[in-house]
Amino acid sequence: MIKREIYIDRIKPFINKDIIKVLTGIRRSGKSFMLKLIMEELEKNGVEREKFININFENLKYKSLCTAEALNNFILSKAKKNERYYLFLDEIQEVVEWEKCINSLRADEEYNFDIYITGSNAKLLSGELSTYLAGRYVEFIIYPFSFKEFIEAMKTTYEDINIQEIFKKYILFGGMPFLHNLNFNEEASMQYLKDMYSSIILKDITQRNNIRDIDLLERIISYVIMNIGNTFSATSLSKYFKSENRKASPETILNYIKACEEAMLIYRVQRNDLIGKKILSVNEKYYIADHGIRQAVFENNERDINQIFENIVYLELLRRGYSVKIGKIDALEVDFVCTKGRDETKYIQVAYLLASPETVEREFSVLEKIQDNYPKFVISMDFFDMSRNGIKHMNIIEFLLNDI
Repeated sequence: MIKREIYIDRIKPFINKDIIKVLTGIRRSGKSFMLKLIMEELEKNGVEREKFININFENLKYKSLCTAEALNNFILSKAKKNERYYLFLDEIQEVVEWEKCINSLRADEEYNFDIYITGSNAKLLSGELSTYLAGRYVEFIIYPFSFKEFIEAMKTTYEDINIQEIFKKYILFGGMPFLHNLNFNEEASMQYLKDMYSSIILKDITQRNNIRDIDLLERIISYVIMNIGNTFSATSLSKYFKSENRKASPETILNYIKACEEAMLIYRVQRNDLIGKKILSVNEKYYIADHGIRQAVFENNERDINQIFENIVYLELLRRGYSVKIGKIDALEVDFVCTKGRDETKYIQVAYLLASPETVEREFSVLEKIQDNYPKFVISMDFFDMSRNGIKHMNIIEFLLNDI
């Protein structure tokens, strides 16, 4: 069992606090498993299982509870007044007006609930929903396995495998936790990821947003996923489709991409002018929530290894709690400008190999133009240390296994 301690450690301070714990993330990233780990943590601290009310709304036996009133009445029927109960509500977005139920349970003075909910959609806390819960929730995004977690999972299947071989498999498989149950069998794993991808398109994107032109949606998703790490605009994508004899307005493209973001299949990264200190609203980058899905659907991760390295580093930075943007200095770009809190900033360039003097110059020179003293890194597959002028060079495996 992979304990996923990075998340447990973040959630622990909020256990038994009057605040709703919300776990979000792409479908099958391990949110349900996190609820089990939280239950285990509570049991270790002396809480009896009789105090748990655990409902997974993807299970049809709970279909009758998929309205706010029905769910509220069911939960109150299971609890005694003035005794603490722990609510674990999985895929809560399946409940109509769920936020009214949750807010009512939290505010009910006759009952005492510690509430944990999960959802596979970023809309979970947007718009009107956040109005109901404003100031009363804390969100934890559950990502697929980090490389550290992937190593732990792989070593339960392959005892003698070395770190380089594990990394090669990570490039292909990605980090979806269920692959551990398949013993990382390649054929079975790729089939699982393809089916999961189809499920995300059907349930989390198409049905939830009432999208009718599924062919256009799939073309847009394919374009975005094939171009992870590359800047493009909705206008340029519209022109591309026109050249393919397929009409799609920039507005429609943006709406479809937004639906993919809300399903947490892709992440949008804004560009930040490091000189003018302003956010640029055009030519953003996108990354996929799990690069194993890309391999399963398009079968070219090894060919597009530079893009995959960027994707791996980007997701790792999110796991570590950084806010990430693209940096722009004149005509040059910094792959990632990472901030945390008020005072922590790091600049990161990512390359597969620093195989030529030109590549070395390209990756280091843009960081040398930044006139501040925040840490700067170039990350690649090279093992030979090429650090220069205060810019630290790191092997990507070293980066994934260690804090910076």
